[in-house]
Amino acid sequence: MLSFAAAVFLLIITPGPGVLSLAGVGAAYGFRAGFRYFTGLFIGTNLVALAVVTGLAALILASPIIRTVLMVLSTLYLLYMAFKIATAGSRIAFTSATRKPGIRDGVLLQAVNPKAYVVNTTLFSGFAFLPQAYGVEVMIKFAITNAIWVSLHFLWLWVGAQIKAMALAPKTQRIINVLMALAMLGVVALAVVASGRG
Repeated sequence: MLSFAAAVFLLIITPGPGVLSLAGVGAAYGFRAGFRYFTGLFIGTNLVALAVVTGLAALILASPIIRTVLMVLSTLYLLYMAFKIATAGSRIAFTSATRKPGIRDGVLLQAVNPKAYVVNTTLFSGFAFLPQAYGVEVMIKFAITNAIWVSLHFLWLWVGAQIKAMALAPKTQRIINVLMALAMLGVVALAVVASGRG
């Protein structure tokens, strides 16, 4: 069980689209908007975990066409989120006139987030510690995963919101927003390269 908890910690703390976009939303829009987005990510990651545990994800992802479509949707959605974060508060974008990322955006991101599927598949298909009581093991894994997930994601949100709370000069805030967006684009590029090798 300890090795499972360590794996959860290491897999979740590594920057992926969820944590980077959460920190970016916190930095660009503040804690309140970030918390709504955080809630959506939480719901989304648990829906992905449920899909993995029930085998639905394996059934859907068995088709190369569906995998390709999800990768394209994931890439487009991450590009959209990176754009919203990079241009938040600037005159170049439509973001100031539209709504801030919220619960729906968090759920959608996790639904198309390749890392969410990989992490949940790794955690729920490996690290067996109660093979004679699989249902109990899954419930314990959900509890451990969510406890660590909430703590780490809340930390990322808090860091982002602290940047926003510093009330930096608009130019400095814009630079931070762009750097957050570029980090997300780096994750997108890595995911595309990895899928091309698969």
